[in-house]
Amino acid sequence: MSADPTDGVGPLTGIVVVDLSRALAGPHAAMLLGDLGARVIKVEQPGTGDDTRSWGPPFVGPEDERISTYFLSCNRNKESIELDLKSDDGRDVLTRLVRAADVLVENFRPGVLDRLGFSAERLAELNPRLVLCSISGFGHDGPEGGRSGYDQIAQGEAGLMSLTGPSADQPTKVGVPIGDLLAGMNGAYGVLSALYERERTGRGRVVRTSLLSSIVGVHAFQGTRWTVGGEVPKAIGNHHPSIAPYGAYACADGMLQVAVASQGQWAKFAGLLGIDADDPRFADNAARVTNRPALNQEIEAVLATASRDTWLERIDGIGIPCGAIRTIDQVYEWDQVRSQGLVVGVDHPVLGKVELPGPAVRFSDPVDGAETRHGHRPPPRLGEHNDSVRAWLDSLGGEETATA
Repeated sequence: MSADPTDGVGPLTGIVVVDLSRALAGPHAAMLLGDLGARVIKVEQPGTGDDTRSWGPPFVGPEDERISTYFLSCNRNKESIELDLKSDDGRDVLTRLVRAADVLVENFRPGVLDRLGFSAERLAELNPRLVLCSISGFGHDGPEGGRSGYDQIAQGEAGLMSLTGPSADQPTKVGVPIGDLLAGMNGAYGVLSALYERERTGRGRVVRTSLLSSIVGVHAFQGTRWTVGGEVPKAIGNHHPSIAPYGAYACADGMLQVAVASQGQWAKFAGLLGIDADDPRFADNAARVTNRPALNQEIEAVLATASRDTWLERIDGIGIPCGAIRTIDQVYEWDQVRSQGLVVGVDHPVLGKVELPGPAVRFSDPVDGAETRHGHRPPPRLGEHNDSVRAWLDSLGGEETATA
């Protein structure tokens, strides 16, 4: 059921999402749904709001209303209403929102929502069509299901830090909160699946995911190295553990990356650098992986004779995948990034016109190729939509139950 006062369009137009989550995993999931056209109503603690409103620096804006850039990263396309869920009024308004919604997203510690009076069973009584997306740190059950979870803790517990960094004795976190972001993505795709199923069954679902499951779920070949091969993977820096040469290499004035993933590519790459492609140490991929230190030494000795840009042009010229290592500012200035809609402009009520990282999914017509791109709304001020959301609920006249 929708009464979205904006002009948003997208595959989820008409879907209403109540976002009870804080920090990053849940807000990211809800933002992805908002990017797809859903109306997202963010419920926040009065006076303080989402924890990330105070996470910084950096903060931007006037001295009397400093705004966290962290909060801006995961709350576009949302409305904000302040509710004290321990008060009668807060519980009453949330009850009305649940009846009007299609989706509820929450990432409280397991059991918290139950203690507030909104268990999964109670939510289903209020709205049998509701899809509940519940995100936790380590899962909702099991011997450690009650643990709270922050991203870096989960990266360590889920083994990701043991695979990342310059060497096995220097475990390193990923440069973004990847566990949170993956959990948000998993939550969003679980919601979409449940909404699709609801078209057939008429009933909602509980969708559960966690930081732990989201990280373990992307172990990919590093996981099967252990589960099938009996080998414990370890961090080896900026080189692929199973393919060589594949990694970062120093040139005369900087670094580039190259990926040689087939024998045909190896023959061309070795020929360009003047390395003997049939050297027994490097003759096939298994040999090159085994002898990676010697191979990398030979490669970098040649690359050191010219600039990074020269080598990028030469390597690209023979059809070998290669690339520079850009800083974040260079990424957002790159024409290719902007051509993909990965930077979106919004008009923030305090900051004015600002640019935000954009959504990763695009939609176009299969016949004429016309692309659908809708405008994005800025992350809301705390309580910005207190009155409008309550007025919308009043306009429903007690007929809140979702029908979308």
